[in-house]
Amino acid sequence: MRSFKDRVYEAVKTIPKGKVFTYRDVAFLAGSLGAYRAVGTALSKNRDPEVPCHRVIRSDGKIGGYNQGSKKKESLLKKEGVSISSLPSLRSLQI
Repeated sequence: MRSFKDRVYEAVKTIPKGKVFTYRDVAFLAGSLGAYRAVGTALSKNRDPEVPCHRVIRSDGKIGGYNQGSKKKESLLKKEGVSISSLPSLRSLQI
């Protein structure tokens, strides 16, 4: 059986460039809807560049944390074409 962390990383790998999911979306995809804080904890420990954890934001549309700093996260999202000013209106999943 795969660990929660592995399920989180697999879910995050499915987020396409230019899109974002919320921590709640990722928790749902990992099979644990209420575990959105645990998603943040798992992603904070990620060092695998194949897991684009910068594409995971808070449900209120704010950037949220990132293990390389929130400025780096914002920079990466902008580079991928995500409009930071419209994040509160972006929703990739409807749970």
